[in-house]
Amino acid sequence: MAELVLHPEIQAKVHAELDTVVGKEKAVCDTDIARLPYLQAVVKETLRTHPPGPLLSWARLSTEDVQIAGHLIPKGTTAMVNMWAITHDPALWPNPEEFCPERFVASEAGGADIDVRGNDLRLAPFGAGRRVCPGRALGMATVQLWLAQLLHKFEWVASPDHPVDLSEVLKLSCEMVHPLHAIPLPRTSLVNVI
Repeated sequence: MAELVLHPEIQAKVHAELDTVVGKEKAVCDTDIARLPYLQAVVKETLRTHPPGPLLSWARLSTEDVQIAGHLIPKGTTAMVNMWAITHDPALWPNPEEFCPERFVASEAGGADIDVRGNDLRLAPFGAGRRVCPGRALGMATVQLWLAQLLHKFEWVASPDHPVDLSEVLKLSCEMVHPLHAIPLPRTSLVNVI
């Protein structure tokens, strides 16, 4: 939501997709999500730019000295996957600091429909393999549906008293230092949507 408040042109694209796919006379339901590729791309780009778990729990302990790619990993070293570094690597992601959902839309120039379920390690916010997050499917379905519902009914703008600050702090997961304050404006084109 913070990125959408900061990028009203992206929010407008999601609104247009919702209006085309869902329409203005009914509410968004979970079966609509599969037909909302741009909304899905916004969620993927958010997971890329702001991975909830920047250090994945794929920790491994080196039981002996080992050479990997020319680097010595001493015995007793704990190694972890730094998902934040992967998702901000310019060798993998052009302009990695830019919020650009189009990079996940296959029909866009240079865009690709990248899977976030752990099959493509360029973007694996839920981990992969046997230690993948068991709540991954529920988390994605919930976030996509809630986002679609919030955007279908409202345009979201910044609060004049609380500017959007994307600074983050690592706790159990990565969180905004200052919670988002946004103002929902009813979308006047929608009539009687529950």
